[in-house]
Amino acid sequence: MEKVTTLFLKIAVFLLGVPILVLCIFLVPELGKAAGEMLPKFAFLKYLVFIVFYASTIPFYFALYQAFKLLRYIDKNKAFSDLSVIALKKIKYCAITIAGLHVLVLPVFYIFAEIDDAPGVIFVGLLVPFASMVIAVFAAVLQKLLQEAIDIKSENDLTV
Repeated sequence: MEKVTTLFLKIAVFLLGVPILVLCIFLVPELGKAAGEMLPKFAFLKYLVFIVFYASTIPFYFALYQAFKLLRYIDKNKAFSDLSVIALKKIKYCAITIAGLHVLVLPVFYIFAEIDDAPGVIFVGLLVPFASMVIAVFAAVLQKLLQEAIDIKSENDLTV
């Protein structure tokens, strides 16, 4: 039963990467082009959009890989090991990196909000950093709980 659950989660992890790949191929070039057309004074923003969105895919896919490794550890009954703690730590750092990169794009959302007179656009820009920070906090909590469980387990193994 446990193998079926982790297989489902592995498929879900794989399927999480597909929409981001599609967005990077089709939507990011359009966003960069739109940023260049809407703000001709700030033509460099086109490249900023490209850099931030494409650079944030690197930690995203690395975090997905770490999640996949974590599921493999669960399959091998190594869930309560230091390898799992390390994988969660890497996921946490990836989420923080993604949030930091997308915070760099917030001035672009502010400029768009000023041009279109739509202050809600700024909240759309805050969506990815907020979600990434939620994931980072969740990974940090899991990391701490797992580390404490490993410490308790090793302490109990030493008790005769």
